[in-house]
Amino acid sequence: MRQEKEPKWLTHIRWRRYLREWKVFFLQQSSAFVKWFVFACIIGVTVGVAGAVFHHAVELVTELRQSYDFLLWTLPLAGAAIVFLYTACGMERDRGTNFVLIAVRENEPMRLLTAPLIFLSTVLSHLAGASTGREGAALQLGGAISCKIGRMMHLDEKDARVVTMCGMAAGFSALFGTPLAAAVFAMEVVSVGVMYYAAIFPCVFGALLAHLVAQALGSTAPAYVLPVIPVLNLRTLLRAVALGCLCALLAIAFCWALKTAAKLYIKYLKSPYIRIVIGGLLVLAVSLLSGTRDYNGAGMDVIARAMQGGARPEAFALKLLLTALTLGAGYKGGEIVPVFFVGATFGCSYGALLGLPAPLAAGLAMVGVFCGVTNCPLTSILLAYELFGGVGLPLFALVCAVSYMLSGYSGLYSEQKIMYSKLRPQYIDRKTRH
Repeated sequence: MRQEKEPKWLTHIRWRRYLREWKVFFLQQSSAFVKWFVFACIIGVTVGVAGAVFHHAVELVTELRQSYDFLLWTLPLAGAAIVFLYTACGMERDRGTNFVLIAVRENEPMRLLTAPLIFLSTVLSHLAGASTGREGAALQLGGAISCKIGRMMHLDEKDARVVTMCGMAAGFSALFGTPLAAAVFAMEVVSVGVMYYAAIFPCVFGALLAHLVAQALGSTAPAYVLPVIPVLNLRTLLRAVALGCLCALLAIAFCWALKTAAKLYIKYLKSPYIRIVIGGLLVLAVSLLSGTRDYNGAGMDVIARAMQGGARPEAFALKLLLTALTLGAGYKGGEIVPVFFVGATFGCSYGALLGLPAPLAAGLAMVGVFCGVTNCPLTSILLAYELFGGVGLPLFALVCAVSYMLSGYSGLYSEQKIMYSKLRPQYIDRKTRH
Protein backbone atom coordinates (compact mmCIF):
# COMPACT_ATOMS: atom_id res chain seq x y z
CA MET A 1 0.00 0.00 0.00
CA ARG A 2 1.38 3.35 -0.95
CA GLN A 3 2.36 5.52 2.02
CA GLU A 4 0.88 8.97 1.98
CA LYS A 5 3.33 11.85 1.87
CA GLU A 6 3.53 13.96 5.03
CA PRO A 7 2.01 17.43 4.59
CA LYS A 8 4.58 20.19 4.18
CA TRP A 9 3.22 22.20 7.07
CA LEU A 10 3.68 19.20 9.44
CA THR A 11 7.24 18.64 8.20
CA HIS A 12 7.98 22.32 8.74
CA ILE A 13 6.69 22.19 12.35
CA ARG A 14 8.75 19.08 13.10
CA TRP A 15 11.95 20.65 11.76
CA ARG A 16 11.34 23.81 13.76
CA ARG A 17 10.98 21.70 16.90
CA TYR A 18 14.24 19.85 16.14
CA LEU A 19 16.07 23.09 15.53
CA ARG A 20 14.72 24.57 18.75
CA GLU A 21 15.85 21.50 20.76
CA TRP A 22 19.30 21.58 19.19
CA LYS A 23 19.55 25.30 19.91
CA VAL A 24 18.72 24.77 23.58
CA PHE A 25 21.19 21.85 23.77
CA PHE A 26 23.96 23.88 22.11
CA LEU A 27 23.38 26.87 24.41
CA GLN A 28 23.45 24.65 27.49
CA GLN A 29 26.62 22.85 26.43
CA SER A 30 28.43 25.98 25.30
CA SER A 31 27.49 27.96 28.42
CA ALA A 32 28.64 25.11 30.67
CA PHE A 33 31.90 24.84 28.74
CA VAL A 34 32.58 28.57 28.97
CA LYS A 35 31.70 28.56 32.68
CA TRP A 36 34.14 25.75 33.52
CA PHE A 37 36.78 27.18 31.22
CA VAL A 38 36.68 30.47 33.13
CA PHE A 39 36.67 28.80 36.55
CA ALA A 40 39.49 26.43 35.59
CA CYS A 41 41.55 29.41 34.41
CA ILE A 42 40.97 31.33 37.64
CA ILE A 43 41.67 28.34 39.86
CA GLY A 44 44.57 27.04 37.79
CA VAL A 45 46.39 30.38 37.89
CA THR A 46 45.57 31.20 41.52
CA VAL A 47 46.38 27.77 42.93
CA GLY A 48 49.37 27.45 40.58
CA VAL A 49 50.89 30.63 42.03
CA ALA A 50 50.10 29.54 45.60
CA GLY A 51 51.52 26.07 44.92
CA ALA A 52 54.73 27.50 43.47
CA VAL A 53 55.22 29.79 46.47
CA PHE A 54 54.53 26.85 48.78
CA HIS A 55 57.01 24.67 46.86
CA HIS A 56 59.77 27.27 47.12
CA ALA A 57 59.06 27.86 50.82
CA VAL A 58 59.33 24.15 51.61
CA GLU A 59 62.50 23.81 49.53
CA LEU A 60 64.03 26.82 51.29
CA VAL A 61 63.38 25.58 54.81
CA THR A 62 64.57 22.09 53.82
CA GLU A 63 67.89 23.54 52.68
CA LEU A 64 68.14 25.52 55.93
CA ARG A 65 67.51 22.39 58.02
CA GLN A 66 70.10 20.41 56.10
CA SER A 67 72.63 23.21 56.56
CA TYR A 68 71.98 23.77 60.27
CA ASP A 69 71.59 20.54 62.26
CA PHE A 70 70.56 22.38 65.41
CA LEU A 71 67.15 23.14 63.85
CA LEU A 72 66.12 19.54 64.56
CA TRP A 73 66.18 20.41 68.26
CA THR A 74 63.43 22.99 67.68
CA LEU A 75 60.94 20.24 66.70
CA PRO A 76 58.94 20.31 69.98
CA LEU A 77 58.83 24.13 69.89
CA ALA A 78 57.62 24.10 66.28
CA GLY A 79 54.91 21.61 67.27
CA ALA A 80 53.68 23.87 70.06
CA ALA A 81 53.61 26.80 67.63
CA ILE A 82 51.45 24.77 65.19
CA VAL A 83 48.93 23.90 67.91
CA PHE A 84 48.85 27.56 69.00
CA LEU A 85 48.17 28.74 65.44
CA TYR A 86 45.22 26.39 64.96
CA THR A 87 43.82 27.07 68.44
CA ALA A 88 44.09 30.85 68.05
CA CYS A 89 42.21 30.63 64.73
CA GLY A 90 39.46 28.43 66.19
CA MET A 91 40.47 25.43 64.06
CA GLU A 92 41.86 23.11 66.71
CA ARG A 93 39.60 20.33 65.41
CA ASP A 94 40.84 20.61 61.85
CA ARG A 95 40.62 17.25 60.08
CA GLY A 96 43.13 17.90 57.34
CA THR A 97 42.62 16.23 53.96
CA ASN A 98 39.52 14.43 55.27
CA PHE A 99 37.72 17.75 55.37
CA VAL A 100 38.47 18.30 51.68
CA LEU A 101 36.80 14.96 50.89
CA ILE A 102 33.75 15.98 52.93
CA ALA A 103 33.64 19.31 51.07
CA VAL A 104 33.38 17.45 47.77
CA ARG A 105 30.93 14.75 48.81
CA GLU A 106 28.65 16.77 51.09
CA ASN A 107 29.42 20.36 50.00
CA GLU A 108 30.60 21.31 53.49
CA PRO A 109 32.20 24.77 53.33
CA MET A 110 35.96 25.02 53.79
CA ARG A 111 37.30 28.13 55.49
CA LEU A 112 39.78 30.15 53.47
CA LEU A 113 41.84 30.35 56.66
CA THR A 114 42.73 26.69 56.04
CA ALA A 115 45.10 27.77 53.24
CA PRO A 116 47.48 30.05 55.20
CA LEU A 117 47.34 27.76 58.24
CA ILE A 118 48.34 24.62 56.35
CA PHE A 119 50.98 26.66 54.50
CA LEU A 120 52.63 27.99 57.68
CA SER A 121 52.28 24.79 59.71
CA THR A 122 53.76 22.62 56.94
CA VAL A 123 56.68 25.01 56.49
CA LEU A 124 57.30 24.91 60.26
CA SER A 125 57.13 21.11 60.25
CA HIS A 126 59.70 20.85 57.46
CA LEU A 127 61.97 23.49 58.98
CA ALA A 128 62.19 21.57 62.25
CA GLY A 129 62.58 18.14 60.61
CA ALA A 130 59.20 16.48 61.11
CA SER A 131 58.76 13.35 58.99
CA THR A 132 55.97 14.60 56.79
CA GLY A 133 55.15 15.31 53.17
CA ARG A 134 53.53 18.20 51.34
CA GLU A 135 50.96 16.84 48.87
CA GLY A 136 48.29 16.55 51.58
CA ALA A 137 48.91 20.21 52.32
CA ALA A 138 48.61 21.00 48.61
CA LEU A 139 45.18 19.33 48.48
CA GLN A 140 44.00 21.44 51.41
CA LEU A 141 45.55 24.58 49.95
CA GLY A 142 43.89 24.10 46.56
CA GLY A 143 40.60 22.94 48.06
CA ALA A 144 40.31 25.92 50.42
CA ILE A 145 41.13 28.51 47.74
CA SER A 146 38.79 27.00 45.14
CA CYS A 147 35.97 26.55 47.66
CA LYS A 148 36.20 30.25 48.55
CA ILE A 149 36.16 31.21 44.86
CA GLY A 150 33.05 29.07 44.33
CA ARG A 151 31.21 30.70 47.22
CA MET A 152 32.17 34.19 46.09
CA MET A 153 30.58 33.35 42.73
CA HIS A 154 27.44 31.99 44.48
CA LEU A 155 27.61 28.60 42.80
CA ASP A 156 24.98 26.01 43.62
CA GLU A 157 25.74 22.85 45.59
CA LYS A 158 26.74 20.63 42.65
CA ASP A 159 28.90 23.22 40.90
CA ALA A 160 30.63 24.05 44.20
CA ARG A 161 31.76 20.41 44.47
CA VAL A 162 33.24 20.49 40.98
CA VAL A 163 35.12 23.70 41.81
CA THR A 164 36.59 22.10 44.94
CA MET A 165 37.77 19.08 42.93
CA CYS A 166 39.34 21.44 40.41
CA GLY A 167 41.24 23.12 43.23
CA MET A 168 42.42 19.75 44.59
CA ALA A 169 43.73 18.77 41.16
CA ALA A 170 45.44 22.13 40.65
CA GLY A 171 47.12 22.02 44.08
CA PHE A 172 48.44 18.48 43.62
CA SER A 173 49.63 19.25 40.09
CA ALA A 174 51.34 22.53 40.99
CA LEU A 175 53.36 20.90 43.74
CA PHE A 176 54.19 17.50 42.29
CA GLY A 177 54.11 18.18 38.56
CA THR A 178 51.85 15.28 37.54
CA PRO A 179 48.74 16.98 36.08
CA LEU A 180 47.06 13.87 34.65
CA ALA A 181 47.38 11.90 37.88
CA ALA A 182 46.29 14.97 39.86
CA ALA A 183 43.13 15.43 37.78
CA VAL A 184 42.06 11.80 38.07
CA PHE A 185 43.00 11.67 41.77
CA ALA A 186 40.61 14.53 42.54
CA MET A 187 37.76 12.63 40.87
CA GLU A 188 38.68 9.15 42.14
CA VAL A 189 39.74 9.56 45.77
CA VAL A 190 36.46 10.80 47.31
CA SER A 191 34.21 7.84 46.45
CA VAL A 192 36.21 4.92 45.03
CA GLY A 193 34.22 3.25 42.25
CA VAL A 194 32.14 6.32 41.40
CA MET A 195 33.97 8.86 39.28
CA TYR A 196 32.66 12.41 39.04
CA TYR A 197 33.07 12.64 35.27
CA ALA A 198 31.27 16.00 35.14
CA ALA A 199 34.45 17.43 36.66
CA ILE A 200 36.86 15.98 34.10
CA PHE A 201 37.28 19.10 31.95
CA PRO A 202 37.83 21.64 34.78
CA CYS A 203 40.06 19.18 36.68
CA VAL A 204 42.26 18.35 33.69
CA PHE A 205 42.49 21.91 32.39
CA GLY A 206 42.96 23.40 35.86
CA ALA A 207 45.69 20.86 36.70
CA LEU A 208 47.54 21.46 33.44
CA LEU A 209 47.32 25.22 33.83
CA ALA A 210 48.50 25.09 37.46
CA HIS A 211 51.43 22.92 36.37
CA LEU A 212 52.44 25.42 33.67
CA VAL A 213 52.13 28.37 36.09
CA ALA A 214 54.20 26.59 38.75
CA GLN A 215 56.83 25.68 36.15
CA ALA A 216 56.99 29.28 34.94
CA LEU A 217 57.61 30.36 38.54
CA GLY A 218 60.52 27.95 38.94
CA SER A 219 58.93 24.85 40.45
CA THR A 220 60.52 21.61 39.30
CA ALA A 221 58.74 18.28 38.92
CA PRO A 222 60.37 14.96 39.85
CA ALA A 223 61.12 12.55 37.02
CA TYR A 224 62.97 9.26 37.16
CA VAL A 225 64.79 7.10 34.63
CA LEU A 226 64.68 3.32 34.94
CA PRO A 227 67.90 1.94 33.41
CA VAL A 228 66.91 -1.73 33.18
CA ILE A 229 63.51 -3.11 32.16
CA PRO A 230 63.29 -6.91 31.95
CA VAL A 231 61.62 -8.67 29.06
CA LEU A 232 57.86 -8.98 29.53
CA ASN A 233 57.33 -12.71 30.04
CA LEU A 234 55.55 -15.03 32.46
CA ARG A 235 58.43 -15.01 34.93
CA THR A 236 58.52 -11.21 35.04
CA LEU A 237 54.74 -11.03 35.47
CA LEU A 238 54.84 -13.46 38.41
CA ARG A 239 57.60 -11.43 40.05
CA ALA A 240 55.52 -8.29 39.64
CA VAL A 241 52.51 -10.06 41.17
CA ALA A 242 54.63 -11.09 44.16
CA LEU A 243 55.85 -7.51 44.62
CA GLY A 244 52.25 -6.28 44.38
CA CYS A 245 51.31 -8.62 47.24
CA LEU A 246 54.11 -7.18 49.39
CA CYS A 247 53.02 -3.63 48.49
CA ALA A 248 49.49 -4.41 49.68
CA LEU A 249 50.81 -5.67 53.04
CA LEU A 250 53.03 -2.61 53.38
CA ALA A 251 50.11 -0.31 52.57
CA ILE A 252 48.00 -1.95 55.28
CA ALA A 253 50.88 -1.59 57.76
CA PHE A 254 51.35 2.08 56.86
CA CYS A 255 47.68 2.96 57.38
CA TRP A 256 47.51 0.93 60.59
CA ALA A 257 50.61 2.61 62.01
CA LEU A 258 49.35 6.13 61.32
CA LYS A 259 45.92 5.54 62.79
CA THR A 260 47.15 3.55 65.78
CA ALA A 261 49.70 6.24 66.65
CA ALA A 262 47.01 8.94 66.53
CA LYS A 263 44.69 6.89 68.77
CA LEU A 264 47.43 6.20 71.32
CA TYR A 265 48.43 9.87 71.47
CA ILE A 266 44.80 10.90 72.10
CA LYS A 267 44.21 8.12 74.63
CA TYR A 268 47.21 8.83 76.86
CA LEU A 269 47.89 12.52 76.21
CA LYS A 270 44.77 14.64 76.45
CA SER A 271 46.31 18.06 75.77
CA PRO A 272 47.18 18.77 72.13
CA TYR A 273 50.20 20.76 73.30
CA ILE A 274 51.56 17.83 75.31
CA ARG A 275 50.81 15.42 72.44
CA ILE A 276 52.76 17.38 69.85
CA VAL A 277 55.67 18.19 72.16
CA ILE A 278 56.03 14.54 73.22
CA GLY A 279 55.70 13.51 69.57
CA GLY A 280 58.44 15.96 68.62
CA LEU A 281 60.73 14.60 71.35
CA LEU A 282 60.13 11.02 70.15
CA VAL A 283 60.93 11.95 66.54
CA LEU A 284 64.04 13.78 67.74
CA ALA A 285 65.18 10.76 69.77
CA VAL A 286 64.68 8.26 66.93
CA SER A 287 66.43 10.60 64.48
CA LEU A 288 69.46 10.92 66.75
CA LEU A 289 69.60 7.17 67.40
CA SER A 290 69.44 6.41 63.66
CA GLY A 291 72.56 8.50 63.10
CA THR A 292 71.20 10.15 59.94
CA ARG A 293 68.84 12.95 58.93
CA ASP A 294 67.52 10.99 55.94
CA TYR A 295 64.17 10.36 57.65
CA ASN A 296 63.43 13.98 58.52
CA GLY A 297 61.34 16.08 56.17
CA ALA A 298 59.91 14.67 52.94
CA GLY A 299 63.00 12.74 51.86
CA MET A 300 62.84 13.35 48.11
CA ASP A 301 66.64 12.95 47.87
CA VAL A 302 66.40 9.49 49.43
CA ILE A 303 63.70 8.52 46.92
CA ALA A 304 65.99 9.65 44.09
CA ARG A 305 68.82 7.50 45.48
CA ALA A 306 66.51 4.50 45.74
CA MET A 307 65.65 4.91 42.05
CA GLN A 308 69.35 4.49 41.34
CA GLY A 309 69.59 1.32 43.41
CA GLY A 310 70.85 2.77 46.71
CA ALA A 311 68.77 2.35 49.88
CA ARG A 312 69.40 1.07 53.39
CA PRO A 313 67.44 -2.12 54.29
CA GLU A 314 65.92 -0.53 57.41
CA ALA A 315 65.03 2.78 55.74
CA PHE A 316 61.40 1.93 54.96
CA ALA A 317 60.67 0.80 58.54
CA LEU A 318 62.28 3.84 60.16
CA LYS A 319 60.46 6.24 57.82
CA LEU A 320 57.16 4.51 58.56
CA LEU A 321 57.78 4.78 62.31
CA LEU A 322 58.81 8.44 62.21
CA THR A 323 55.89 9.39 59.96
CA ALA A 324 53.43 7.74 62.34
CA LEU A 325 55.00 9.52 65.33
CA THR A 326 54.94 12.84 63.44
CA LEU A 327 51.45 12.91 61.94
CA GLY A 328 49.82 11.15 64.89
CA ALA A 329 51.11 13.87 67.19
CA GLY A 330 49.58 16.64 65.08
CA TYR A 331 52.34 17.95 62.82
CA LYS A 332 51.13 19.08 59.41
CA GLY A 333 52.09 18.30 55.84
CA GLY A 334 50.93 15.11 54.22
CA GLU A 335 51.30 11.37 53.95
CA ILE A 336 51.89 10.88 50.23
CA VAL A 337 55.62 11.62 49.94
CA PRO A 338 56.37 9.46 53.03
CA VAL A 339 54.40 6.71 51.25
CA PHE A 340 56.63 7.18 48.20
CA PHE A 341 59.69 7.02 50.48
CA VAL A 342 58.55 3.82 52.19
CA GLY A 343 57.63 2.11 48.92
CA ALA A 344 60.77 3.15 47.01
CA THR A 345 63.24 2.16 49.73
CA PHE A 346 61.43 -1.13 50.39
CA GLY A 347 61.38 -2.07 46.72
CA CYS A 348 65.01 -1.07 46.22
CA SER A 349 66.18 -3.15 49.19
CA TYR A 350 64.07 -6.26 48.75
CA GLY A 351 63.09 -6.35 45.07
CA ALA A 352 66.27 -8.27 44.30
CA LEU A 353 64.94 -11.17 46.38
CA LEU A 354 62.23 -11.52 43.74
CA GLY A 355 64.69 -11.26 40.90
CA LEU A 356 63.78 -7.71 39.88
CA PRO A 357 66.37 -4.95 39.20
CA ALA A 358 66.60 -2.66 42.24
CA PRO A 359 65.67 0.62 40.45
CA LEU A 360 62.66 -0.99 38.77
CA ALA A 361 61.52 -2.60 42.01
CA ALA A 362 61.86 0.77 43.76
CA GLY A 363 59.60 2.43 41.18
CA LEU A 364 57.07 -0.40 41.17
CA ALA A 365 56.83 -0.50 44.96
CA MET A 366 56.61 3.28 45.26
CA VAL A 367 53.55 3.40 43.01
CA GLY A 368 52.14 0.12 44.34
CA VAL A 369 52.14 1.23 47.98
CA PHE A 370 50.64 4.57 46.95
CA CYS A 371 47.82 2.67 45.24
CA GLY A 372 47.24 0.53 48.32
CA VAL A 373 46.96 3.44 50.77
CA THR A 374 44.87 5.73 48.52
CA ASN A 375 42.69 3.06 46.84
CA CYS A 376 43.15 4.91 43.54
CA PRO A 377 44.38 2.48 40.85
CA LEU A 378 43.73 4.73 37.83
CA THR A 379 45.57 7.61 39.47
CA SER A 380 48.46 5.29 40.31
CA ILE A 381 48.87 4.08 36.73
CA LEU A 382 48.85 7.66 35.42
CA LEU A 383 51.32 8.62 38.15
CA ALA A 384 53.67 5.87 36.96
CA TYR A 385 53.32 7.13 33.39
CA GLU A 386 54.16 10.72 34.32
CA LEU A 387 57.01 9.90 36.71
CA PHE A 388 58.70 7.25 34.56
CA GLY A 389 57.74 8.34 31.06
CA GLY A 390 55.68 5.26 30.30
CA VAL A 391 58.63 2.85 30.63
CA GLY A 392 57.48 -0.52 31.99
CA LEU A 393 53.89 0.71 32.29
CA PRO A 394 52.31 -2.80 32.00
CA LEU A 395 54.29 -3.93 35.05
CA PHE A 396 53.25 -0.81 36.99
CA ALA A 397 49.61 -1.47 36.11
CA LEU A 398 49.89 -5.09 37.27
CA VAL A 399 51.48 -4.16 40.60
CA CYS A 400 48.81 -1.49 41.18
CA ALA A 401 46.02 -3.96 40.37
CA VAL A 402 47.34 -6.53 42.85
CA SER A 403 48.01 -3.94 45.56
CA TYR A 404 44.55 -2.41 45.17
CA MET A 405 42.79 -5.77 45.42
CA LEU A 406 44.76 -7.15 48.38
CA SER A 407 45.06 -3.99 50.49
CA GLY A 408 41.48 -4.50 51.65
CA TYR A 409 39.55 -1.51 52.90
CA SER A 410 42.40 0.28 54.63
CA GLY A 411 43.13 3.83 53.58
CA LEU A 412 44.88 7.04 54.54
CA TYR A 413 41.65 9.02 54.66
CA SER A 414 38.91 7.97 57.06
CA GLU A 415 36.31 9.97 55.09
CA GLN A 416 37.07 8.13 51.85
CA LYS A 417 34.27 5.81 50.73
CA ILE A 418 34.67 2.50 48.92
CA MET A 419 31.53 2.18 46.83
CA TYR A 420 32.07 -1.30 45.37
CA SER A 421 33.66 -4.45 46.74
CA LYS A 422 37.24 -5.14 45.70
CA LEU A 423 36.45 -8.84 45.30
CA ARG A 424 33.19 -8.87 43.33
CA PRO A 425 30.88 -6.41 41.51
CA GLN A 426 28.87 -5.69 44.66
CA TYR A 427 27.75 -2.31 45.99
CA ILE A 428 28.98 -1.84 49.60
CA ASP A 429 29.27 1.95 50.23
CA ARG A 430 31.59 1.83 53.25
CA LYS A 431 34.30 4.09 54.62
CA THR A 432 37.89 2.96 54.87
CA ARG A 433 38.96 1.30 58.11
CA HIS A 434 40.27 3.63 60.79
